[in-house]
Amino acid sequence: MKKKTVYLTRRERFSAAHVLKNDNLTNTENKNIFGKCLNMHGHNYHMFITVKGQVEQKTGFVCDLKELSIVIKKSIIDKLDHQFLNEVEFMKGKISSTENLCISVWDELEEILKSKLKCELHCVKIYETENNIFEYFGNNN
Repeated sequence: MKKKTVYLTRRERFSAAHVLKNDNLTNTENKNIFGKCLNMHGHNYHMFITVKGQVEQKTGFVCDLKELSIVIKKSIIDKLDHQFLNEVEFMKGKISSTENLCISVWDELEEILKSKLKCELHCVKIYETENNIFEYFGNNN
């Protein structure tokens, strides 16, 4: 029988502030590129972590949802919620755009999900606002 892949998505929420700025540019260049986002501001983010895998015969699960939630909370949410993104350890040295945030979250989660939960990270999707949504599928996609 052919193995079937199932995708599972967990939604988490966090609030954080940031400043969009490139330290290698002049203040004028930063203002021209980032506009009002050069000022400190915040968002109430909605983050969707999608994993994929085969359904285990023993449990009927792709992975344990409770464990998935714990891993995301400890690895990501506890580090981001009510923080200044420009100073979060895994965001240091990067422009704190939501594009870079998606990639950084992927980098933080990919190996731990494989090793601890035996599932593969498929997508990191972050809603910065209801109109601005960012997705990252890793380098292979």
